[in-house]
Amino acid sequence: MIEARRLHILRAVADHRTVTAAAAALYLTPSAVSQQLTALEQETGHKLVERGARGVRLTPAGEILLKHTNAVLAQLETAEAELAAYSTGEAGTVTVASFATGIGLVVGPALAHLARTAPGIRVRVQDAEGDASLPMLLDRRIDVAVAVEYRGAPGADDDRITRVPLYAEPFDAVLPVTHRLADAEWVPVADLAKDTWIGPYPGNPCHDVVVLACEHAGFSPQFEHLSDDFRAVVSLASADGGVALVPRSALRGMDLAEVVVRPIDGVVPTRKVFAAVRHGAETHPLIRPVLDALGEAAAA
Repeated sequence: MIEARRLHILRAVADHRTVTAAAAALYLTPSAVSQQLTALEQETGHKLVERGARGVRLTPAGEILLKHTNAVLAQLETAEAELAAYSTGEAGTVTVASFATGIGLVVGPALAHLARTAPGIRVRVQDAEGDASLPMLLDRRIDVAVAVEYRGAPGADDDRITRVPLYAEPFDAVLPVTHRLADAEWVPVADLAKDTWIGPYPGNPCHDVVVLACEHAGFSPQFEHLSDDFRAVVSLASADGGVALVPRSALRGMDLAEVVVRPIDGVVPTRKVFAAVRHGAETHPLIRPVLDALGEAAAA
């Protein structure tokens, strides 16, 4: 009989590519993870993982088991949801991870809505970029991730998660007031090819959006300054430190007196935001109201 907790460990190793990283995500020791993998291999009668200089990879037998693992764990999530529904599920805690702007735009309003409509649901919020929140979700450290589409993100067809689209927003060009295009009504991204750039660190989903927009315009941006804080990005632009593309909602409430903000001419880079839960958990009586509240906040 295969133990479900060992399947969870197998998936963590497949996601993180090393025993050490999987152990850290699961709050286990590397030796405990290795022992559980060995026990799983004994249970199945197959070698499931191979260790190499670059980490751990699944064997063909391991890939077969991983496919079934995703289905089994999703079914367990569904079972937990139905059991919770059976016992009314009127009170409990749901942990949501979101990037900072998403917290202000949809998570905060969703909390206010839930306080009125489902006072028994306590929501705990963690600040995490989209590329961090999805691994946290799969590692069961959170219940809901508010994330951004980025290269390498689990796709809509990924059988580990269920995605709920929330909103899409354009990026605007942020320029120093002395910039040659400061008086333009619209700014083509291609016209910024020779400029110095300010932007998020590589790995941040917004960094991907900016780089893809520049690649589409035929160049690679030369980043001089890096910050994941858009207030810092705007401050650097105001100091003539370079140009930037910033999500429109991130500019709300900022002092923009020393910069020029212009819409993009042509193909507009867009931040696509969605909520994600582990597949099968979307019907959980504690999680469903949170997803609905996030959707209502996004629609508003």
